[in-house]
Amino acid sequence: MRVLVFNGDQAESIADAFAVDGYAVDTCAASDEIAARVATEKYDIVVIAWSWPDSVGVELCRNVRQSSSGTSIVVVSTRSEPKEIINALDAGADDYVTRPFHSDELMARARAVVRRASRGSGRIAAGPIELDLHQRIARSSGRRIDTTAREFALLALMVRSAGQLVTRAEILSQVWFLNRDAGSNVIDVHMRNLREKLGSASVHLQTVRGQGYRFIAPS
Repeated sequence: MRVLVFNGDQAESIADAFAVDGYAVDTCAASDEIAARVATEKYDIVVIAWSWPDSVGVELCRNVRQSSSGTSIVVVSTRSEPKEIINALDAGADDYVTRPFHSDELMARARAVVRRASRGSGRIAAGPIELDLHQRIARSSGRRIDTTAREFALLALMVRSAGQLVTRAEILSQVWFLNRDAGSNVIDVHMRNLREKLGSASVHLQTVRGQGYRFIAPS
């Protein structure tokens, strides 16, 4: 997934936290540039970090929301007055995180807003993998991956089940619509091909010997 961090206070530390968690991260330093970036490039999350007067951050939220209605917005600020939080949310922010905070909290909130957005858009995501279920498009850290229909179905099953063991029987049932193991290595072949296409992101696909597979998303 792709993240744009607006260069307010401590933006580099915020960008580093997302990068460590497996996101593709860009930063933006100019307030008059952020809307154009969001309008011309696809970002899953825009993080607006500021400690200026309320009106500045609110205007940034409005600009981002007008430029891309489907992009999730997370505000990070030292300002914790209820009025300012309400104004930011009303201007289009999906969440508001006040400092000080732990990086794990920010990551959890970011994952939550993306999950909420994906429910209505036909998109699912885990770690660096994002799938558009309507157009059957797979991306890893923003890079498009060419998959066969069966590979896409297999990857979608793993991403939906992130963190959980998916047994071979479940894979055969949900991807190949078979109720028993036909004794072939069809799953292994497709999983190997999928891993090759995922490249470095293939580390998230874990083999559980003798049982099945698990997609490990960054915690």
